[in-house]
Amino acid sequence: MDEVRNPVVGEAGHPFVTAEPEAAAALGAGAPAAGGGAGDPAGAAAVGAGGGTGRGGKAARAALGPVGLVVGGVLSVQFGAAVAVLLMPRAGAMGVVTLRLVLAAAVMLVVCRPRIRGYSRADWGTVLVFGTVMAAMNMLFYQAAERIPLGAAVTLEVLGPLTLSVIVSRRLVNLVWAALALGGVVLLSGLLSGGGAGGLDPVGALFAVAAGVMWAAYIVFSARTGRRFPKADGLALALAVGAVLTLPLGLAESGATLVEPSVVGLGLAVAVMSSVLPYTLELLALRRLAAPTFAVLMSLEPAVAAMAGFLLLSQALSATDALAIALVIAASIGAVRTQVGKGRAPGPGPGAAVPPGPGDPPRRHATGGPGP
Repeated sequence: MDEVRNPVVGEAGHPFVTAEPEAAAALGAGAPAAGGGAGDPAGAAAVGAGGGTGRGGKAARAALGPVGLVVGGVLSVQFGAAVAVLLMPRAGAMGVVTLRLVLAAAVMLVVCRPRIRGYSRADWGTVLVFGTVMAAMNMLFYQAAERIPLGAAVTLEVLGPLTLSVIVSRRLVNLVWAALALGGVVLLSGLLSGGGAGGLDPVGALFAVAAGVMWAAYIVFSARTGRRFPKADGLALALAVGAVLTLPLGLAESGATLVEPSVVGLGLAVAVMSSVLPYTLELLALRRLAAPTFAVLMSLEPAVAAMAGFLLLSQALSATDALAIALVIAASIGAVRTQVGKGRAPGPGPGAAVPPGPGDPPRRHATGGPGP
């Protein structure tokens, strides 16, 4: 699941863009000091602090820092996915999933030290479902990445959150973005060319679409977990659940290979690049970057995935593939910008829901405070 980032739905029913799904649960809704909702002047102030008339250059330089952090997180996620693909011939897709979840869970449990006592059955039921969905999402995505190019896998996976955003938004204009995304999928599938040599492996494509469905479910249960657990505790516990579920499958497929030092080292690199590092970079960026800017940057992930596949895996793209990915990216950005415009339309009254701000990330849902 080195998934990507696309329009998704938050607690208040507002779409936002997600990046690496696991970090979603860790980014803190308790960091509103960074700024308000989309369209809140405080959010703009977080980007261009001190940026009055005559200070545009200073404001622009101030904005480059958090933008760089977001771009760094995107690069880390997708190049981590490419490293995972490189590891698959030795450890298998299930082995890679196991290494990623086990090692990421170990890191998060040590850093977060989540509290175990004091939660209800409903709380534990929520985190169990969240961890199960996370495990399924990872397994399906890596099965896809083993069979089709990384850029295509990420593009197809994006359809899950994008579809959820369009359905929940209930705005006619989002049908345009849905049509763009559908056009991209048709081009990527090779259906217009009769499914010749340029077409995707249908099994790999189905795995990617199924991973997108799990990603949409991830968004829903991430929000529920965020309401029940503080800071990143819910994420750490869910990762532990996912690790327990995938460990027997990884051992069955790869056996003792999973404990070879070189395999463990690469697995740790995947866990850090795909979970720990992006989460840290995005958390820092969201404290100073306006939510709409963050969302648009996240929408570029399919392109970054394609670049990582080309550079590390020699997965060249045809002109048709590039156009298909561009259509899905345009649909993602369009859905985000449409929702941002909706959120800016009359100011919300007291107690009304507002679009997520820098402390409540647009791309994934947050599970509490600013995290560890």
